[in-house]
Amino acid sequence: MPRILVVADEPWVRNETHAALTDPGMELIDHSDPATAAATAAEHDVDLVIADLQVGSMGGMAIVRSMKAHASADRGDAIPVVLLLDRSADEFLAKRAGADGWLTKPFTSHQLREAFSGLIATPDLP
Repeated sequence: MPRILVVADEPWVRNETHAALTDPGMELIDHSDPATAAATAAEHDVDLVIADLQVGSMGGMAIVRSMKAHASADRGDAIPVVLLLDRSADEFLAKRAGADGWLTKPFTSHQLREAFSGLIATPDLP
């Protein structure tokens, strides 16, 4: 069962993410503090992180760097990160940070699923 960490401090972002991904076979973990996101990801052995670019004082770029620096003990590789952007012009920032995927807000359920479809194994989603 894929375990996904959602790092966002805006309730609507968390709500939309949950609405898009609340399906059998997926576990979502909410987190609003980017400073401790890497520790939470390791503690819960997550498969994917979805983070808002504008979360907290550190921001999503710091989360990407942190995840890339802390490889999963079981997999031996970095946890993939999808950044949620405020505008499409921020794609440059996402690429520069090393994000594995990105999506401009607002987004649909289908767009969110497509943003990470090749990054982790997921159950068949409608």
